[in-house]
Amino acid sequence: MDRAGIGRVCLALPATELAHSFGEDHDVYKVGGKMFAIVGGEGALSFKVSDIAYEVLTEAGQAAPAPYMARAKWVQVEDPASWDETDLADHLKTAHALIAAKLTKKARAELGLG
Repeated sequence: MDRAGIGRVCLALPATELAHSFGEDHDVYKVGGKMFAIVGGEGALSFKVSDIAYEVLTEAGQAAPAPYMARAKWVQVEDPASWDETDLADHLKTAHALIAAKLTKKARAELGLG
């Protein structure tokens, strides 16, 4: 999946916004003001995963611990185009859900996230 495809998947998720917090060449996808995925200037994709997915993806070599974000269970995929598009879209949906679940009940309600 290329940068545009990642953008389409992320922006189709509820209450998602695109920001350029780290410069115009970095696409940062947020829900409720909190990041759930980032596409860097070189095209690498970083996103939030569950504890189990973190272990599976990093141990299998499918993804690496994301720089600066690994402690929060983020992974980085150097070449997102090499991943199955359905699998990657599922991971991005999960990343969105993990971050949205951490928002306050009030914030989720205001964003229409239930």
